[in-house]
Amino acid sequence: MNEWVRIAPLEDLPEGRGVRVDALGNRIALFRIGEAVYALADRCSHAEASLAEGEIYDDEVECPRHGATFELATGLARTLPATKPQQKYEVKITDGDVYLALQEAS
Repeated sequence: MNEWVRIAPLEDLPEGRGVRVDALGNRIALFRIGEAVYALADRCSHAEASLAEGEIYDDEVECPRHGATFELATGLARTLPATKPQQKYEVKITDGDVYLALQEAS
């Protein structure tokens, strides 16, 4: 079962770029776009590069290694060479703090 884990104040997340966080053994890339925050597994499904280091274009992030893109809201792979989606994490913002629904990684 998932538990809600406080990650950071919303104001501490930079606008328009990724940040890597580690929580409960999960490596996660967070992306803040305005007041919205998206969370995806931080290892690209194609070549295990850090998506937190990728460029954000509109509603997607580009892998810095081979240029595959993933939809921020769903984790779906939009361009090759990636064909598998990224794991997406549920996010909520409460009283200005960002929380993720997480399980202990195995």
